[in-house]
Amino acid sequence: QVQPVESGGGPVQAGGSLRLSCAASGGTFSGYALAWFRQAPGKEREFVAAISWTVGGTNYADSVKGRFIISRHNAKNTMYLQMNSLKPEETAVYSCAAGIWRSPIAYRYACWGQGTQVTVSS
Repeated sequence: QVQPVESGGGPVQAGGSLRLSCAASGGTFSGYALAWFRQAPGKEREFVAAISWTVGGTNYADSVKGRFIISRHNAKNTMYLQMNSLKPEETAVYSCAAGIWRSPIAYRYACWGQGTQVTVSS
């Protein structure tokens, strides 16, 4: 089973940008839909964005539309999340997930990474 591994998190000021990466370990993302979820302290995990294996299939949470961009490089077995105009309330652990179908529902994804911390300061 493929194991997603996130990187690219860290501290950033409000209004700034950050790019997260998710690489495949122990397998390949071939045929998988991929997604980003985030969880802030004391809050439930929430969907951020997802992308299909095929080109063009993406969806975003309303809160990030127009600011975040999800993409993937299939040959590199890597997915990215470009985050722009970040807000302090978006401070959270961002996790990468792989599943059969593109979905905003967390339980539809079988493979999860450990997460990377994003801290947005005001």
